[in-house]
Amino acid sequence: MTVFEIIAILLVLAALFSYVNYRWLRLPTTIGLMLMALATSLLLIALGHLRPAVRSAAATMLETVDFDETLLHGMLGFLLFAGALHVDLDDLRRHRLVIATLATVGVVTSTIIVGLLTYGLLRLLALDLSMIHCLLFGALISPTDPISVLAILKSLAAPEDLEVQIAGESLFNDGVGVVVFLVILRIAGASHGGHEPGMGQVAILFLQEAVGGAVFGLAAGFVTYLMLKSVNNYQVEILLSLALVTGGYALADRLHLSGPIAMVVAGLLIGNHGRALAMSATTREHLDMFWELVDEILNAVLFVLIGLEVLVLSLRGAYLLAGLFVIPVVLMARGVSVGLPIALIRRLRNVIPHAVKLMTWGGLRGGISVALALSLRDSLGPNARPTTDVILVLTYVVVVFSIVVQGLTLRPLLRRWLPETAPQAEPTC
Repeated sequence: MTVFEIIAILLVLAALFSYVNYRWLRLPTTIGLMLMALATSLLLIALGHLRPAVRSAAATMLETVDFDETLLHGMLGFLLFAGALHVDLDDLRRHRLVIATLATVGVVTSTIIVGLLTYGLLRLLALDLSMIHCLLFGALISPTDPISVLAILKSLAAPEDLEVQIAGESLFNDGVGVVVFLVILRIAGASHGGHEPGMGQVAILFLQEAVGGAVFGLAAGFVTYLMLKSVNNYQVEILLSLALVTGGYALADRLHLSGPIAMVVAGLLIGNHGRALAMSATTREHLDMFWELVDEILNAVLFVLIGLEVLVLSLRGAYLLAGLFVIPVVLMARGVSVGLPIALIRRLRNVIPHAVKLMTWGGLRGGISVALALSLRDSLGPNARPTTDVILVLTYVVVVFSIVVQGLTLRPLLRRWLPETAPQAEPTC
């Protein structure tokens, strides 16, 4: 099957599922698409017992799609840039302490808690996973996914402070989470033939990826801003923004810098200073429309892919049971990693009521966690297939619960805990 045929199948499925969801289901788009793709996968699995060739053909197509490469080195840059494009820098500055703490200390804290508790839990369930692999799972599942979070927040009229904190954290902590994941992967000896880096090397790697990515994103965004300021043609300016994302992400990746963080910083610069000082009203209108369409199309394809990925999982009963037990572990770790910083920050400034509960439940996981888990198949090698199978199922169960259960119940919880600001209208996207 050619790449064009695979893209065609995914786009057709995304379009059909979107149509069905809009006409009849009326769920938030991301949730509706993923549920229909998941139902399609389960149907194919059931048919596979009668006609094995059906499931085999679908699984072969999915195995052709390198999910982690497609997302982490393809879609992610576009989605993060599109998300950051509409975030107000003044709002981020007001909440910088909360966002910075949750995106760094929060991710590391959650990684450690999830890793330790998962290790103990799996031993009780007679599943053999080493501590370092449990920490790898903790690292890939701890960052909240900006794609899932921003998609769900679009359908909620959440309080502005809460929305800025959740969206701002999710834009930055995925980049930090990827860096933490890579550090633990190196410690596991999977990247460099068993050589374990020292603390100095770990610190340098973190600074290079995270800080270097931010500096690179600022520089690339500033150069693009100067070019935008020197022209007044929306076609050229949209092409410049597209070049910033594609070329900038690819170059950051080549330089071993954090592409996600670079695109968030570049998107913030173009979306604020670029929008105010370098664009005409016509350009702003067309640029917003272009990136909104890119965001919607890629989101649709991504969540269809997430739903279909169940076809390539090892769905053993013990793995699924472990996944169900891991869900409260991940939520508890999220609560602690949010609660401790918020408790300290509350002494310095006012915090909205029920902030810890809302940010814990609103911290959705998504495609980035699945992509990182799938990347372990290549990183750990074929000999570690049982380990990667366990991690993949644990990740998938948590992600599905996060998007479906947490995503669908966030609106009622807002209405219950913040009745004076919670939305009353039904979701339309």
